[in-house]
Amino acid sequence: MRVSVIVPCRNEAAHLPHFLQAVFAQRLPAGCSLEVIVADGDSDDGTRAELLRWQAREPGLTAIDNPRRIVSTGLNAAVAVARGDLLVRMDVHTTYAPDYIAMCAQVLDETGADCVGGAWRPVGDSAIALAFRSRFGSGGAASRREAYSGEVDTVYLGAWKRETLIALGGFDERLVRNQDDELNLRITRGGGRVWQDARIVSHYTPRDSYAALARQFHQYGYWKVAVIRKHRLPASPRHVLPFGFVALLGLLALAAPWSAAAAAALAALLGLYAAAALANGLVAAPRQALGVAWATACMQLGYGLGFGRGLLDMVVLRRGAGAAMTRLTR
Repeated sequence: MRVSVIVPCRNEAAHLPHFLQAVFAQRLPAGCSLEVIVADGDSDDGTRAELLRWQAREPGLTAIDNPRRIVSTGLNAAVAVARGDLLVRMDVHTTYAPDYIAMCAQVLDETGADCVGGAWRPVGDSAIALAFRSRFGSGGAASRREAYSGEVDTVYLGAWKRETLIALGGFDERLVRNQDDELNLRITRGGGRVWQDARIVSHYTPRDSYAALARQFHQYGYWKVAVIRKHRLPASPRHVLPFGFVALLGLLALAAPWSAAAAAALAALLGLYAAAALANGLVAAPRQALGVAWATACMQLGYGLGFGRGLLDMVVLRRGAGAAMTRLTR
């Protein structure tokens, strides 16, 4: 069996050596060969030079161009030249268990699922990482439950048999974010299965500031509108709840100057949310409770505001995404 690792990246010169070293050290099943295809999104930080240095010593590495600079086009470009029977998506900002690829292959074989992957595990115990993995912060998404194995609506990264991904038509290149969720939605709506397995272990490096975290989730919310618009229905109610909360806050804030009842309701709603976020922080890490609460608000309110902006651009005004929404935040 041949395995093709597909990797979109842009301006990752500082992170590539550690990532590539870990990938080529993977413990593969007997008789399995490996190729790594990195789609470089027009980097200007020395990423391409770093890739060329690695190609000189690792013949299994191939660097290709991704001139549109977004994840979906990079993944499709990598799939187009991949020769593997098994396609495994990897991310440069993620660390992997030594048997990550082997477990992807094993779980695909065991379950017969169309897509398999592991949980979205953040690295470390920072306030952002703790908020990221908490049930309240994630809205109860199974993809953040590290011990869970079973059917899910989406997984982190993903692995597929080549014929499955080709038959699905690859990733939707109109999406700057949420291309993974949309692909998995096509799988499940078509009667297929997406499977998460606790034995597939990787650790994602979250954003290192609250502002960067808010921008990331603002983009997630924005592009979730495009996914829902395409499929006419969200994959889960949790995908629209943050916008519902933000919209309610906005309506109450508009009415508050003229209505004492609206002002009281706004204060009560904000107080309840702050209390819930703080309680979640206290459960996660008492000494970092305020940081966890603030990170949770950055994720949820950033997502809700992004969703609202997506509705305005794509549904109300029917215009294309603005420049800020078409540039990845990392």
